[in-house]
Amino acid sequence: MSDHAFEAEKERLLQDVRQVLSSTEDLLSTAGDEGSDKARALRLKVAENLKLAKDRLQDAEQLVVGKAKVAAKATDQYVHDNPWKSIGIAAGVGLLLGVLISRR
Repeated sequence: MSDHAFEAEKERLLQDVRQVLSSTEDLLSTAGDEGSDKARALRLKVAENLKLAKDRLQDAEQLVVGKAKVAAKATDQYVHDNPWKSIGIAAGVGLLLGVLISRR
């Protein structure tokens, strides 16, 4: 799996988690304060777990963004330090992809 595909998959997963958290918040808000003591206790516990999940998601997003920035800087530095090697690698990858595509 390429880095681009991996990043796209991570972003899709984060978006799915955000959507689940949002749906859970909506469900809790529509449930209101009605019900038995057990139901209220359950809603409080779910609300606490939801807040914890949101905090962890924010931490994970910051970590992913930080790692992506570091990887981008390292790649940029490598290309600037080794322009001819980078061109050769890109040409080789392009040739390999061309051969693979033409076989189909």
